[in-house]
Amino acid sequence: MHPTILRIMKITRIETIPVRVPLKKGMSTKTAHGEHVVTEIVIIRVHTDEGLVGLGEATVAVRWTGETSQSCVSLIETILGPALAGANPLEITRARQAMDVAAKLNPFTKAGIEMALWDIAGKAAGMPVYQLLGGKVRDSARIKMVVGAFDIPRVRSLAQQFLEWGVTCIKVKTGLIPEEDVARVRAVRELVGPSFPITIDSNCGWTVTTAKQTLRKLADLGVTVAEQPIPPDDPSAMAEVRRDTTIPIMADESVFTLNDAWQLTTARACDILSIYPGKHGGIAGTVEIAHVARAAGLKCAIGSNLELGIGTAAMLHVAAALPEVDSELCPADLIGPLYHEADLLTEPLSLGPAVAKVPSGPGLGVELDEAQLERYQS
Repeated sequence: MHPTILRIMKITRIETIPVRVPLKKGMSTKTAHGEHVVTEIVIIRVHTDEGLVGLGEATVAVRWTGETSQSCVSLIETILGPALAGANPLEITRARQAMDVAAKLNPFTKAGIEMALWDIAGKAAGMPVYQLLGGKVRDSARIKMVVGAFDIPRVRSLAQQFLEWGVTCIKVKTGLIPEEDVARVRAVRELVGPSFPITIDSNCGWTVTTAKQTLRKLADLGVTVAEQPIPPDDPSAMAEVRRDTTIPIMADESVFTLNDAWQLTTARACDILSIYPGKHGGIAGTVEIAHVARAAGLKCAIGSNLELGIGTAAMLHVAAALPEVDSELCPADLIGPLYHEADLLTEPLSLGPAVAKVPSGPGLGVELDEAQLERYQS
């Protein structure tokens, strides 16, 4: 074992760098939550007295958790940073406990710090994070690209573009006007043919009644997975929808916490849990929820909040290490950097067109591009 990991390191400071990165022209996305054209993210550097620096990314999303770049920076500078000052960055469980005692909620902010601690641990051990999680069970994960809730000509154009890239699954955003949702899926189906996998994501947009009616129509179009058809916080309602359809149901907005996962699984409200570090407060929280899925006999899929390079790298390590992740049943959303003008990395991740591959360097296996960071700093 590398001798550094045997010494007691200390966190000396936590640096926050807010950035704004636009999506590429023509690659903005539209959902039941609204249209997404620029991403606000806080890059996090955790410094130690050993000289090791861990990288993290807080993909803040005010429409998801109420977090903003400003709230993230303030929380770290005034609450979380002081709570972790002098702590051993290798004691990740204690750090998670300290953050949860110091501040409730704010999962994406906490995740940014926590993934930086995993990055330090991997660098100290000279190992990639997936090795610290027990080793790889796969080298890559199948991915899908997303067609937003746009008009039919743009839907066809995007789907055609993705086909030409070599993508093997497409997710269509639904959850707005049911007739238009169905028309959008039908347009993609007509373009890709009868056997090409299509999933949908309604982002909480339908009522129970609308979900039942619309999913019956979409089943005839060969939809393979329906993600978050109705609003969260009512597992019994989701279970009602699940019983009414032949399409497997994925929970996303309704599974943030370990308790959420337990409530959903005990209610038999879904077939798949969408998981990723930002939503669950970090890598360790993601692993815990995957274990709940395994106990319930369910599968997991890697979701996304359109991360940049560091956040996507953390997701890739989770995807590589967790047997509960089934990217064949539901391809992963390991796609954020493909939608943005920049990923902020010196070396781009291997993302698609068919599969994404986990980086093999120590820690998260990525390095910040300082020139990009300066360009997009907000």
